[in-house]
Amino acid sequence: MLAIRLPQDIETRLENLAQRTGRTKSFYVREAIMEHLEDLEDLYLAEQVLRRVRSGEEQTYTLAEVEAKLGLAD
Repeated sequence: MLAIRLPQDIETRLENLAQRTGRTKSFYVREAIMEHLEDLEDLYLAEQVLRRVRSGEEQTYTLAEVEAKLGLAD
């Protein structure tokens, strides 16, 4: 169970949408979270990798280096 507080204007929009479509507010909140959660996960994971790269903990390779290592270079 999760309880959240929304600004009144967002609550009103959500209520109107639910009433106009016959769906519940919970349905739309769940849909919005599911849609956005993957983007947030990608963003935060990318930021972690960027920190590791900048601190020297993780190495990067150019496309040419990867192609050469895999024997794909011309």
